[in-house]
Amino acid sequence: MGKALKLPKTECCVSRTRCDRCPIRMLKDGTLPSGYGVRKRKLVRVDGTKAKKVKKAELVAAVRSEKTKKKSGKKKKQLAA
Repeated sequence: MGKALKLPKTECCVSRTRCDRCPIRMLKDGTLPSGYGVRKRKLVRVDGTKAKKVKKAELVAAVRSEKTKKKSGKKKKQLAA
């Protein structure tokens, strides 16, 4: 099995030393799932001009779909070579 992805928290805990799942840290490191952003220390789904609050179930589904997209891309590259 592959390496488990860390899900970001839905809200920053405001600790001085940011944890590994902090949405602010993940945004800075570039590990936040695509289509997500941080507004007022809360994780939001960014769709054009509007930002919507994120529920944990939606986040899990989005990360799983990204994970399957990445896997399918690797298989295609291996078959082409």
